[in-house]
Amino acid sequence: MELLEQILSNQNMNEAYLRVYRNKGASGVDGVTVDELKKYLNENKDELRKRIRTRKYQPQAALRVEIPKENGKMRKLGIPTVVDRVVQQAIHQVLSPIFEEQFSEFSYGFRPIIKSLEFLNDGNDWVVDIDLERFFDTVHHDKLMRLIAKTIDDGDVISLIRKYLVSGVMVNGNYEETPVGTPQGGNLSPLLSNIMLNELDKELGSRELRFVRYADDSLIFVKSEKAAERVMKSIVKFIENKLGLIVNVEKSKISRPKELKFLGFAYYYDTKNKRYQVKPHPISIQKFQRKLRRLTKRNWGVSLDYRILKLKQVIFGWVNYFRIANMKVVTQKIDQKLRSRIRVIIWKQWKIPKKQIKSLIQLGIPKEEAKGLTFCRKGYRYTGLSKVVQRAISNKRLQQRGLPSALEHYLKVHTAI
Repeated sequence: MELLEQILSNQNMNEAYLRVYRNKGASGVDGVTVDELKKYLNENKDELRKRIRTRKYQPQAALRVEIPKENGKMRKLGIPTVVDRVVQQAIHQVLSPIFEEQFSEFSYGFRPIIKSLEFLNDGNDWVVDIDLERFFDTVHHDKLMRLIAKTIDDGDVISLIRKYLVSGVMVNGNYEETPVGTPQGGNLSPLLSNIMLNELDKELGSRELRFVRYADDSLIFVKSEKAAERVMKSIVKFIENKLGLIVNVEKSKISRPKELKFLGFAYYYDTKNKRYQVKPHPISIQKFQRKLRRLTKRNWGVSLDYRILKLKQVIFGWVNYFRIANMKVVTQKIDQKLRSRIRVIIWKQWKIPKKQIKSLIQLGIPKEEAKGLTFCRKGYRYTGLSKVVQRAISNKRLQQRGLPSALEHYLKVHTAI
């Protein structure tokens, strides 16, 4: 079967639709939502396939949105229409297995973290940290299409991919062309960026350099500062001259392990075992704690069951991501803060003194002690964090109520490396 027909097959298109539907996401420029997508595709799928086969299909411009980054700058995203997302996802599903055979084993999943530790523990503890300037906005279309054409011998598929690259963006109702770049936000963008940066992987491999990469974050590990300076100079030259990309000279630097932040992880030297290990970076912990604070605001008018459900989703997701890190102490502290905030919420929900006294007595607090706390005229936070409330709403009771524990989940899923 020709590649385009594999992309347009019922099974592949259905899988693409389901993936887009599950991911939800905002509407594109046409306003069609993911909930309206199934009806649209049922009515228009034959026409859609016909237009793609005859090269008459024209993707719509992506909707430009900007989201704030940690450094105060804005990240530009291009949101394709839901129909374009389905077509892009269908292309991605067929092309990914073809290109992944060529990709470096050091450029996806948890392998970059595991390999980086291996390199550091082999004595390669000078790190060349390469940062690309606005990578998704600067990819050269002709260079990218030439790389794709080396592997994909199907003019229809190549034509369709180029159409997505040049489909433009809508900014505040005005159309802007996209002569360079792959819009960040499209289903195809991660694959296209890996195809381009695989050239960097191959160059590093040919020089027998030890490296890891994830998307546009690359680290190269060498044994001395002098070697690091030499590698930095020559690789920057390769990236800019051969790939046509721009290296951010301010952020690209030669680092030691303890200065690194890679994929949310930090590196430290374990003096007991005499080896480098990883833990969540302090910035990753701060971002996680901010999420937990938002979910435990006292003025958020939701039921405790709903709040616990959302907490479980966030906590389990975060712990699963960092399961290869050492973070027993971190998760203990997170649990302590979370339990304290939940106690304050429960105390506030009891509201009136009569209810507060009755609830404390039901939970085993003597009547006079319950009255003394209730009428102490202190605020919710002081009372909710008191020893009396801690005894009444014990850790065990919170666990029985369903409150998730970051530590417990970590001990279940932790994978030592």
